[in-house]
Amino acid sequence: MAKTSESGAFVEKFILQPTSSSQQLPLSGLTFAVKDIFDVDGYVTGFGNPDWKRTHSAATLTAPAVLDVLEGGATCVGKTIMDEMAYCINGENIHYGTPTNPCAPDRVPGGSSSGSAVAVGAGLVDFSLGSDTGGSVRVPASYCGILGFRPSHDAISTSGVIPMAQSFDTVGWFARDPTVLNRVGRALLHLPNVNPVTPSQIFIPEDCFSLSSIPSARTTGVLIKSIEKLVGGSILKHVNLGDYVKEKVPSLHHFMAKGNDHAYNIPSLAALSSSMRLLQRCEFKKNHAEWLTTVNPNLGPRLSKRIWDAVRSPEENIGICRSVQTELRAALTDLLKDEGILVLPTVPGDPPKLQTDLASLEVFRARAFSLLSIAGVSGFCQVSIPLGMHNNLPVSISLLAKHGSDAFLLNLVEAFYDTIQEEAGFAEKFTN
Repeated sequence: MAKTSESGAFVEKFILQPTSSSQQLPLSGLTFAVKDIFDVDGYVTGFGNPDWKRTHSAATLTAPAVLDVLEGGATCVGKTIMDEMAYCINGENIHYGTPTNPCAPDRVPGGSSSGSAVAVGAGLVDFSLGSDTGGSVRVPASYCGILGFRPSHDAISTSGVIPMAQSFDTVGWFARDPTVLNRVGRALLHLPNVNPVTPSQIFIPEDCFSLSSIPSARTTGVLIKSIEKLVGGSILKHVNLGDYVKEKVPSLHHFMAKGNDHAYNIPSLAALSSSMRLLQRCEFKKNHAEWLTTVNPNLGPRLSKRIWDAVRSPEENIGICRSVQTELRAALTDLLKDEGILVLPTVPGDPPKLQTDLASLEVFRARAFSLLSIAGVSGFCQVSIPLGMHNNLPVSISLLAKHGSDAFLLNLVEAFYDTIQEEAGFAEKFTN
């Protein structure tokens, strides 16, 4: 199927009107798009692959998350392109085309929610829905220079969303405006309006930022100056997250003993990533191995090996992966307490160029999943915030809050956003 929209974001265009005509609804007048992983009544959910679409029937119900934003007053304008079977963070799809990154057309848009991010970044819709299992909202948000929110795990129903790996699957969303991001979040999370709360502490793990190729002046420097201006610098704390995780998550030692101590990474976070990917592969296999082996679909060459490796992977050490999840959530909850924030690079550097050889991305991907697995394994909520451009490429930073603190994090982004953007613009002038 050919691309059906400017920027190549959409796989299918249609209109779903709000379920109420009231102008007083929180999302009235806003348009949105949905990743082609969400069921919409009367449409086949394509899951990024033509053979999947060919072998499945039209949905008879609309996913609750889609219904929530329709009931909030928003209008849906179509479904967006995604990576095949949600199994990549690049956003390149050989069947439907790769959506054009609005910030850097020669770079990947990020996946697997590529079309949803591009639709927002290109100004085609006000917000969009995606899914985030291993980073599929956070990565494209960073690459496309927009806001992207991964909620606390299980905070939003994933009913009517094709599962990738249920231990990590979340419904996420994108916006250009922090107020819209907040309003959409309240509709999805069924949250009342509450006043913003100042963070008790903001933790900056210098070891994590050492994984990034972006100068600290464009990431932590911007945030530190913003916080000092808004609430004073006394709440800023520096921490070595790798050491903390190594000490507090003893089950990780099993994975650290398997060759994850690389000079280019943080051993405990590399082990965390290994644990996440093992459980992810196991759950993906349970969900989709039967269809894959029965249909033998045409898969893109850059994804085929990884998908079939997952299908053939042994189901071992799953209990240890579960222990890692429990221990990490407890450790990070103890670190952040009620109103603490953990700051991270969303990704370890610039968006890769289109069609970059996968072997040359090995270190980048390893670092990316070390960072992404922190929220993924703990189930914490995370938001990626754009910080303008550096060397003509988009820059971002992420904030994490403990599980269930979604309203706190959404309010914080809205309250701090303008100051962060002012500091980012100032830094951009002197570091590009």
